[in-house]
Amino acid sequence: MTVAEQVMIVAVVVLGTMATRFLPFLVFPPGKPTPEYIRYLGRVLPAAAIGLLVVYSLKDVNVWVGSRGLPELVSVAVVIWLHLWKKNMFLSIAAGTILYMILIRL
Repeated sequence: MTVAEQVMIVAVVVLGTMATRFLPFLVFPPGKPTPEYIRYLGRVLPAAAIGLLVVYSLKDVNVWVGSRGLPELVSVAVVIWLHLWKKNMFLSIAAGTILYMILIRL
């Protein structure tokens, strides 16, 4: 890859990043109220994204083969318990991930 091609790739990435950062301010100016459907999406998309990640993460788990499924089940239970107890998403996800990594190594 030549230097010119590298510069063009970096320029395209920079323009794409700037567009995603500035476009919301251009489409929804500060003086106007945010449309109802955008506020609705802001309420439902975070939960939908987390649900999608959970389904994607657990889709290939086969609980009938060996000890597979047990580390996942324990880790999911710890994530749910920690989140209900501490209400801290970072803590629950980090602890669940660390626990899962430990359990699959044992």
